[in-house]
Amino acid sequence: MSSEIRRIKSILIERNNRKMIGEQEMDCPDASKNLELNTINRNKSIEADYIKYGPLNVDEPGDYWENLAKHWDTTEKAAKKSLCGNCVAFDISPRMEECMPGVTSDEDGKLGYCWMHNFKCHSARTCYTWAKGGPITKDNVSHDWQSRK
Repeated sequence: MSSEIRRIKSILIERNNRKMIGEQEMDCPDASKNLELNTINRNKSIEADYIKYGPLNVDEPGDYWENLAKHWDTTEKAAKKSLCGNCVAFDISPRMEECMPGVTSDEDGKLGYCWMHNFKCHSARTCYTWAKGGPITKDNVSHDWQSRK
């Protein structure tokens, strides 16, 4: 059996299990399925002075980490440990993986969903609104974030 068929089978089994225990099933967030909306939300997050999502290129970050460290009044080393991948609003739950467009990981990290700013974001990036406590890995926590949006 191919890995894609196993993945789909696993998703269907998980979905049926959730229904059997009465867990709420929710649609994917709009920005996870709508490229234009996702891009608008991401670009606003890059441009907004209170968010500053970045760096654009994790391999060539320019002065992003230096500026972030100044903003947070910390060292660059400390700032680089505060990533989307460990943010309380970064969703990589099984249900959110179903919402992603396909394979969403690379050597730098993984694509997830940011509930603070409503767009698909990469685990190796961050923003000024980062908050400790993530990532979201359970469907029920993902549902809770979505229900509060």
